[in-house]
Amino acid sequence: MFFDGYGYHGRSFEQTYRCYPASFIDKPQIENGDKIIMPPSALDRLASLHIDYPMLFELRNDSTERVSHCGVLEFIAEEGLIYMPYWMMENLCLQEGDTVTVKNVTLPKGKYVKLQPHTKDFLDISNPKAILETTLRNFSCLTTGDSIMVAYNNKKYYIDIVETKPSNGISIIETDCEVDFAPPLDYKEPERTAPSRPSNSPAEVQEDATEVVEPKFNPFTGGARRLDGKPLKQQLPPSSSSSGSSDKQVNATNGGKKSAAAPSSQSSSRQSQGKLVFGSNANRAPEKQKEPVKEEPQKKEEPKFQAFSGKKYSLRG
Repeated sequence: MFFDGYGYHGRSFEQTYRCYPASFIDKPQIENGDKIIMPPSALDRLASLHIDYPMLFELRNDSTERVSHCGVLEFIAEEGLIYMPYWMMENLCLQEGDTVTVKNVTLPKGKYVKLQPHTKDFLDISNPKAILETTLRNFSCLTTGDSIMVAYNNKKYYIDIVETKPSNGISIIETDCEVDFAPPLDYKEPERTAPSRPSNSPAEVQEDATEVVEPKFNPFTGGARRLDGKPLKQQLPPSSSSSGSSDKQVNATNGGKKSAAAPSSQSSSRQSQGKLVFGSNANRAPEKQKEPVKEEPQKKEEPKFQAFSGKKYSLRG
């Protein structure tokens, strides 16, 4: 069946038109919403079908298989033509004069929508929520995958429709819809940089070196104490690993003078290596060696016992 020769058929409205942007007609206000302008013959056909209000339509670009949804503002266009917002033509990949299929549909009321601004500038608006609510009053439906345009303060902001529930196309007329925002497309998380440390001074470098290098184990590095509790006359070196270091310390305590007890001190230090010494035996060694040096001329050596060293006697007389 045909309606007045315009090619309308069936029990639903579906027709192909050539589309043009709003700049071709004196209706710039349609750029701020999602409503199109259709010819009068479309209104006659829709009225005869007794469709539900508000009138919602599906727009399809058959060459790219892109789909969107819209409402209708007026029926004053020339026959065979429709006028739509330019941002909607961009979503459908349409050029001026391309053909688009228009079909009436019934969309469920929206419950949830997730939006994502293209730039961070939209978040810099003093009250983006109020601006968005005011703009969406000019919209009758939203479609997942579309990019709507929000005009504010002589600047255009584009926002992607990331997700809609309960379906890919929802009606937002007289409904309470939960709105969520995703981070803007040009948003970058701040990079976490390690805190810069100032250049280390020589003292700090030495401290770092001591912290990294583990100290080696040195045995018997404690202080010496006398068993009788008397104070020490001479401090032992922290380690007696080498005879040369002990000799140097002995010479330093003697004021740099050489004494006759130096060989004996060297021999005692050699004997004490690898042995545990209690008290101040090591410190007493130089004193004991000094005394025999002075007393050697005065002492007489006692005769040693010799067997059968007596006189001989004959039994014969």
